[in-house]
Amino acid sequence: MTPDLPGFDDVLAAAARIAPHARRTPVLRSRSLDALAGAELHFKCENFQRSGAFKFRGACNAVWSLDEAVAPRGVVTHSSGNHGAALALAARSRGIPAHVVVPEGAVLSKLAAIEAYGAVLHRCAPTIAAREAAAARVQEETGATLVHPYTDPRVIAGQGTAALELLDETGPLDALLAPLGGGGLASGTLLAARGTPVFGAEPAGAAETFESLRQNRHVTDFTPDTVCDGLRGTVGAINLAIMRRDGLQALVVTDAETVAAMRLAWARLKIIIEPSCATVLAAVLRYPEPFAGRRIGLILSGGNVDLAALPW
Repeated sequence: MTPDLPGFDDVLAAAARIAPHARRTPVLRSRSLDALAGAELHFKCENFQRSGAFKFRGACNAVWSLDEAVAPRGVVTHSSGNHGAALALAARSRGIPAHVVVPEGAVLSKLAAIEAYGAVLHRCAPTIAAREAAAARVQEETGATLVHPYTDPRVIAGQGTAALELLDETGPLDALLAPLGGGGLASGTLLAARGTPVFGAEPAGAAETFESLRQNRHVTDFTPDTVCDGLRGTVGAINLAIMRRDGLQALVVTDAETVAAMRLAWARLKIIIEPSCATVLAAVLRYPEPFAGRRIGLILSGGNVDLAALPW
């Protein structure tokens, strides 16, 4: 194994580390959705996680992994919303500062959450390059530790605890599905799955991971165009390495399919989920063959939707 890549033991360590802070989220079922999909679906509801998304798991693991000597200088990241809010909350739980670089055009409700958790906001242009440059500048000025939204091994291991809990509750499953953006959740899920097939559900307007796996190279030159604001980031190199090693299969879905699945989940499961995590249900409905008649775990990654701008 490549030394820089986290493994299953890191997920176990993360689970123990975040246990006093993170919420063990419920797993929901729906007979009507089972009938539509022709499969037995188990929904891991990370929309009920603290800060409203799975991101708190990775952020919490990263924050509580910090050495006592460096922790007081705080943490910094760049985020369109969920990771920033999660890191701000995790930092508050340890009593250290948090700095979050946010791109112009981010969802207002997510920015409000970041501020409510006590982080300092730093605004930048809506490009990955601008986000990374601004985060590096804040890091240099403050001495804070950078906690990348998805390429940090501590973050990846923390995200894997969602699948770990899901499998602990359901027993063996035939497949797992996770939304696919920067790759933190998908790669963490692969670590926890230990051989269970993992599928990543990716929006067609930001399908660079699908192309990276298909072309066997790291595709980074693309302009995201999708309603799934949490899946617009470029897949990380470390995340892609885990996906290649452990055999992730990427499934591409359109925004129309995602919005339809989101509305369906609201109606049938009676819960609020955001567009990014509706991709997993959209994928099962669009590609029924790998899942027909099987027990499937779907990670619903978050519920931080702007109620003033619903996509229907």
